[in-house]
Amino acid sequence: MRHTSQAQSVSVYGIDIGKSLFHVAGLDRSGHVLLRTKFRRNALLQFFSNVPVSIIAMEACPGSQWLARKLAGYGHNAKIVPAQFVKPYVKSNKNDTVDAEAIAEAATRPTMRFVAPKRADQTDLQALHRARDGLVYQRTAMISQMRGLLLEYGIACRKGVGAFKLDMAEALGDAENDLTPAFRKLLASLRVYLTELEAHIEQFSQEIEAIADLDDTTRRLMTIPGIGPLAATALVAAVGDGKQFKRGRDLSAWLGLVPAQYSTGGKSTLLGISKCGNSYVRRLLIHGARSCVIHTDRTRHRWGT
Repeated sequence: MRHTSQAQSVSVYGIDIGKSLFHVAGLDRSGHVLLRTKFRRNALLQFFSNVPVSIIAMEACPGSQWLARKLAGYGHNAKIVPAQFVKPYVKSNKNDTVDAEAIAEAATRPTMRFVAPKRADQTDLQALHRARDGLVYQRTAMISQMRGLLLEYGIACRKGVGAFKLDMAEALGDAENDLTPAFRKLLASLRVYLTELEAHIEQFSQEIEAIADLDDTTRRLMTIPGIGPLAATALVAAVGDGKQFKRGRDLSAWLGLVPAQYSTGGKSTLLGISKCGNSYVRRLLIHGARSCVIHTDRTRHRWGT
């Protein structure tokens, strides 16, 4: 009750998100701190369901998208601030309450950039991409390990997933090589696990392709050379409708596809690409562009003119 009465004059809240404990700071219109408190997860939602509509800011971190959707459902203006933009507002001795105050102060800056809250379907699609990418990473690690183990027995495998599987099958079928019975058993077990991994990767890939075929935005994105179902759905999951960007160049800068700049004294210095933003989406776009450069007949295509 005491916190609810104090909240009547609060215009901006800052939340430092934790797994189960959330620290909250409330500022008035002039930036003075009126409220410092902490809540458990359920009590936090109950508190914000009973206070006047206001701006509620939090750092971009796991759980921030879910909390932003919940708070927006109560009518609040939920804002997500990138963590690197909050740091300059943290006063001397850092703790959770000071972090909450810094988040609230950062949200009041007129030039502050915010992360666009994701819809639930965007989060679902992003989770599907993350799961698939994790399995691809496991497959690469397993193949590298198996290739290294085979080298210990004098068998060198070619590069590439397809070539490796052919060489591994040939090594298992060759009774004249130096593979021991114990290692043949181990290699056969790893081969089964690799097959299961690839089956899951294929399943996730088919789900992503089905989503891409049903969504109008992804279908339009796939008309761009070099962008397929993976890149199109990953871009939609990360950006949504893209209205948070004023122009295409801003999206390129957010993806880290523009040169980093280090300029001083009137002298402009442009470096390599900044590599900020979403590295997964950037990787897919770069691979797509590379495939176009390699496989497109530039003598016949308009790009070659």
